[in-house]
Amino acid sequence: MKIQGNCSDQFSAVREAFADSLRSGADVGASVAIYLDGEPVVDLWGGYTDQERTQPWQRNTITNVWSTTKTMTALCVLVLADRDELDLTAPVTKYWPEFGTAGKNHIEIRHLLGHTAGLPDWDQPMNLDDLCDWEKATTLLARQSPRWEPGAASGYHRFTHGFLIGEVIRRICQQPIGTFFADHIAAPLDADFHIGLAVKHDHRVSDAIPAHGPAPAANPRVAIPVGTYVTAQDTWSAQWRRAEIPAAAGFGNARSVAAVQAVLASGGQTPSARLLSEATCRMVFDEQSHGMDLVLGIPVRFGMGYALKAGDAPVGMPNLHTCYWGGRGGSLVVNDLDARMTIAYVMNQMTHLGLTDPRSHKLLQTAYEALAL
Repeated sequence: MKIQGNCSDQFSAVREAFADSLRSGADVGASVAIYLDGEPVVDLWGGYTDQERTQPWQRNTITNVWSTTKTMTALCVLVLADRDELDLTAPVTKYWPEFGTAGKNHIEIRHLLGHTAGLPDWDQPMNLDDLCDWEKATTLLARQSPRWEPGAASGYHRFTHGFLIGEVIRRICQQPIGTFFADHIAAPLDADFHIGLAVKHDHRVSDAIPAHGPAPAANPRVAIPVGTYVTAQDTWSAQWRRAEIPAAAGFGNARSVAAVQAVLASGGQTPSARLLSEATCRMVFDEQSHGMDLVLGIPVRFGMGYALKAGDAPVGMPNLHTCYWGGRGGSLVVNDLDARMTIAYVMNQMTHLGLTDPRSHKLLQTAYEALAL
């Protein structure tokens, strides 16, 4: 399998691991990127954009990265916090007064970031049309009660996370989160990542390929089931691409994910300017919860907008100041502030394994082995 792109000699084993994944058929089309000290040392892509394997994955191919988008949403919050336009410990009602009903007046911004707000789902069933209706999605959340004491535990806010945080950003900046991200993060970094995809980019999109076989049986440790609402096929639609769904509908590739997130791993410094202070970058590690997630049914340690290194974490990392998250189907981004390294993996072939996907784990393991050389 021919792999394209660039890879430093130090990380040649990552190239081999990536090639093996494509050669074996575990991946159809994919990309992997590593930034070290803010500079790209791995930028590889290969395979095909379609399940029939007729169209090659190109340098500028992008795809839906699902919940890896949440790391971009979190970065928007950190940028505003760094500018003193948003206080992570302030009540949400400071920015969104209508939110303070039904026992939610004490919910803080940090609870939204750490999935501890008690609003992991809507109280009524939602569909694709509803998810694409910003006013409806946010108004319903503002009216309902939390399902547990905010701050007491995490319960993964699968879709609500982006609407809750996105509405706070909209109230502060008077612009949608997709526009804020594009203007204040993607543009300065020249990063090809989009929350709300313009029609001019449609020809570059590789549609998500549904996972093989039936979904696994329900996890018995899930205390609060939430709706999934969207299939892989739904994300093929123009409706999904145009909508701003900042918890799940981001489009990019490994290069663009790593380019954006490397800002965090490099202490806030970009190639041309400082986007965040080092102190703000370290805010990510303010632990919000650590235990069995009520929605995921797995142990997770959440900080500010990211999961953190922990002995019981689904993703293994050697260094203390490491944060990460991934997307449905297998995409993953890891920021290691101790090693000043970011690694991102983005693909089109989905699996049912999520954060335990062996494809991303192999690349991550290989990257750390190369780093130790």
